[in-house]
Amino acid sequence: MKIKEQIKSNQFVVNYGRMWPFVKPIWPIALLSLLICIPVGSLDAAIALFLKPYTDIVVVGRNMESPWYIPLLIVGFTSVQGLLNFGGTYLNAWVGGKLTMAVRRRLYAKMVTMEPAYFDKKTSGEVLFRFNQDADMACSGLLTNLKSFITRICSSTALICVLFYNSWQLSIVAIIILVVAVAPLTKVKKLIKSLVAKNTQCMFQVNTTYNETFAGNRTITAYNLQERQKQHFNKLLDDVFALVIAMTRRTAWLSPFMHFAVSIGLGLAIAYGSWLIVQGTITPGNFVSFLTALLMLYTPLKNIGNVAVHVQHSFLAIERVFDILERTERLIEKEDAKPLDGVKHGITFEDVHFAYDNKVEVLRRINLDVKVGEMIALVGNSGGGKSTLVSLIPRFYDAVKGSIKIDGVDIREFSLYDLRENIAVVFQDNFLFDGTIKENILLGKPSATDEEVKQALESACLTEFIDSLEKGVETYIGERGILLSGGQKQRVAIARAFLKNAPIVILDEATSALDNKSEEIVQKAIDNLMKDKTVFVIAHRLSTVKNADRIAVINEGDLAELGTHEELMAIPNGKYRTLYNMQFKDPKEAA
Repeated sequence: MKIKEQIKSNQFVVNYGRMWPFVKPIWPIALLSLLICIPVGSLDAAIALFLKPYTDIVVVGRNMESPWYIPLLIVGFTSVQGLLNFGGTYLNAWVGGKLTMAVRRRLYAKMVTMEPAYFDKKTSGEVLFRFNQDADMACSGLLTNLKSFITRICSSTALICVLFYNSWQLSIVAIIILVVAVAPLTKVKKLIKSLVAKNTQCMFQVNTTYNETFAGNRTITAYNLQERQKQHFNKLLDDVFALVIAMTRRTAWLSPFMHFAVSIGLGLAIAYGSWLIVQGTITPGNFVSFLTALLMLYTPLKNIGNVAVHVQHSFLAIERVFDILERTERLIEKEDAKPLDGVKHGITFEDVHFAYDNKVEVLRRINLDVKVGEMIALVGNSGGGKSTLVSLIPRFYDAVKGSIKIDGVDIREFSLYDLRENIAVVFQDNFLFDGTIKENILLGKPSATDEEVKQALESACLTEFIDSLEKGVETYIGERGILLSGGQKQRVAIARAFLKNAPIVILDEATSALDNKSEEIVQKAIDNLMKDKTVFVIAHRLSTVKNADRIAVINEGDLAELGTHEELMAIPNGKYRTLYNMQFKDPKEAA
């Protein structure tokens, strides 16, 4: 009866309508799994119906000749119901698994196309929960609710028919009580929605804590943070517990109310039924059959409050899933996007402005013309906007004003795939995937031959290191390349970029985290990578950019100075000269 109330609401229709595209490919099996619910529910009435003749003839009439077969029929019908229930459960598990996989595929497909700005504002725990656990909750809830709906509708219809068959007078009383009992369920969503949102937020934080403990285990150990982490985690668990108790306070009264309403219904039925038997309006068999049907109709209602809470959890999970799937993309790609096949002339920044979330601008009035094959170094104080500037080239973000052009064409005119195929990026902390060295290098060009991989290794100064490994390029490096040193990870990333052979190369502080020996090796690999490329280099160590064609000084979002090393050093009190002299206080070092 709970579902009868829900189907009247727009929430029910919208949620199931949203899920239809996922059900459509497997609708025959999904339909069969639901059709089985019809006999499963309807057979509930068989026991109650058979009790009338059995009671009248055997119990009251003390005659065993006619209804001897009734116990056998009850056993037979119950066995059939059990087998059908097994079949329905199996099919529901199959359909549920397929639906969950389909939703997860769509969510993951959405996830990998999300712009970086989305992840800037999310924790790993929230991403894990919303892209993984919500799919389970939504799909399992969908099937459980629909199966329950059909089973209860068929069971209730059959049992109500038995009620009216035995006594229409008693049936009216029973149905009035039934309506009163289920009325509070219409308020369930309002009662729990805010608490579910808070509980979900707590679960985000719990997942994030697990991820941080895994990724930061060495920091926790090195700084003796075990007690701090335990206290933080325990507080989160206390918050979750408090929310569970608060939800229980708001909804636990539903079950006692149902018990109370059902007991009134049963009491009235017994009292009124006894009077009808005395009056000769119904037989004892009618009465026993009626009470059995009423008990079977009322019993599921006693715990329906808990079921209603689970239903709302599922519906809220569906809403969260489609909040993601229906989210408007921030980086819009034109349908008639132009192809991009290399860089022939250069890259131009025209009056570029940028702000995160349209707040304080971090880049202002950037005008820069970079010729093909030129090496541009970006220097300046931390937080000045250097990394943000190069992040605009592959469209990790879009400029809020102005434009970036390749060969005179705005990069927003190109497809994102073509644009990024022409750009190779080496970050300060390069991400390596769980797998082997070769698998990570091949990400630059999956179709590369062994000879091309070998050339990439040589150019990245990795050959000697690879030869020292028992399994060579097939060596497993662990999640995030944990089994490699910082310099080795950088060189694997450079080999990956080298294999991609993109005409534009972005080096975002690729050597800043390395020691002098590692930096020397990595710098040699970078020099190989930059040959015949248009290169953007971000570096704090100014000694690494002295030989750049031009150096751009980015200061608090502005392009403060632009020129060669010699030209910038010739500016009295210039910003580049000041930075350079701060790093090389010894004149011999600066030489």
